[in-house]
This record gives sequence, C-alpha cells and structure tokens, in this order.
Amino acid sequence: MAIITISREMGSGGIPIAQKAAQKLGYRLIDGETIEKIAPQYGLTREVLSQIDEKPPAFIAHLDRQIELGMNRIQLIVLEQALEGNVIIYGRGGQDLLKGADNVLRVRVIAPFDLRVERWAEREWIDPDLAYSLVRKSDQQRAGFIKYYHDRNWEDPLHYDLTINTAKISEETAVRQIMSGVKDENLLQLKSQSKQRLHDLIIQKKIQIARLADERIEDLTFQITVNKGHVIMEGHVYSETEKLAAIDGAKATPGVTKVTANLRVVGYRSAPMEL
Repeated sequence: MAIITISREMGSGGIPIAQKAAQKLGYRLIDGETIEKIAPQYGLTREVLSQIDEKPPAFIAHLDRQIELGMNRIQLIVLEQALEGNVIIYGRGGQDLLKGADNVLRVRVIAPFDLRVERWAEREWIDPDLAYSLVRKSDQQRAGFIKYYHDRNWEDPLHYDLTINTAKISEETAVRQIMSGVKDENLLQLKSQSKQRLHDLIIQKKIQIARLADERIEDLTFQITVNKGHVIMEGHVYSETEKLAAIDGAKATPGVTKVTANLRVVGYRSAPMEL
C-alpha cells in the first residue's frame, strides 16, 4: 500500500489518529520516539535531537552547519524507513522529504487555535496561559522549519491530499478516511515508480551528509540531484580542492552509477576597505 505522511498542529489530536491508523493498517509509525530509538545508529544523540528536530536554524554559521548535518541524518532515517514500505511518517516534513514519490497519501490534521490551546492545557494539566504560549511557539517553530528546509508555507492546502479538522471530525472517522485514501487505485499503481525515487532520494541525502561533514568543502550552495543513480552537481565552489572533495564524496556513496560535476570554481576575496 501507499506511504502515509501526517502533518499536524500541536493540540489537533494528530498522534492518536496516527497511532490508530497504523494499528488498523498494520503499518509502522515513524514518529519522534521511533527516530530516537534508531538515532544512535546514525551518530545522533538524544541531546542533538532535542536541539534540532522540527526547528528552524539558529542563523549562526558554525552552528547551522552542525544543525543541518543533524537534520539531514534525521531525514535519512525517515527515507530509509519509508523505503521499507507500509509506514506512517508523523511530522518531520515527510510530505516534502518524499517529494517526487507519487504513492504518498499526504494528510494534514488541524483544529482551531483556541481549541488546540484548551486541549493542550487539559492534556498536560497546565495553566491555559502557558498552553497558549506553548502552542503558539510550536506553530511558529514548525512553520519556520518547513519554510527554511522546504521553502513552502506549511498551511498551503495544495501540499496535502486530505485535510482533517478535528473540531468537526472524530478520531474514528479520521482513521476511516485515511484507511480509505491509502487504498486508492491511483496510489497503488505508482508504487514501483516511487521505489526508484526513494532510492535516489537516499543517495542524494547521503551525499549531502558527506558534503556537510567534509571540512574541505566551505561552500554549501551547489545543488545535488540524482536520477537512477546518476548524480548531477551544479553550482559553484571556491577551489579545486572543494570540487574534488565533492566529486570524491559522491563517487564513494553506495548506489551511485555516474557523477556529473557541473561545478564552476569561483575565486573570491574581501573588498578593500574605504578610507
């Protein structure tokens, strides 16, 4: 069956819907808890996860490189779990991360802000003013995360196939809608094509991780695309050393069949100070 991604607002009731849908479909739920269990295999500690997961960057150069490295490792976890099939990806920008994989049912769970605040205060046994602050902060962080890493407005309905408003729709109805949607013939027919796309996305992510981890590469703006194992790098670097390091990193990645490096070496220097 198709892969399911669930985007949710804090207090919307997304997690019980995801859990029940996974149980009824026999799917594995890939959420924060699952990622935390797998994370040590990818060089990620619990402390690192708490600093970077679903949060925008710090906008401090040396910190952001480490944040982006950790974020790419989380994304690699999600992609490799998705490749195994029969999964629900809960959060983590899953619908954007699997871009180009067409057998994905992209679900959004929402509710009015005031209702979400009320639910969170009741769930956590906290003061409504604190709940208001936490829900607002969560919305801002998740919106910033999606905007920075995937360059889109997370509230845009065109990025979702099914939107569920839990102010009106019960958990049971929501689960039935997801179960019905995931069995759609259009999604089932696209499964084989999407598997190749997932392989390419995993290769792309591994190259990005290698690039971020390689201290020889100063500039991180060049683009990487992968099509059936063929890696194409486009953009510029600041030295031949960086270019060779980027090519070597791509060639050393499992699954790569060919590397095309359309990388221009651009020298630069600081402009002289005006007196």
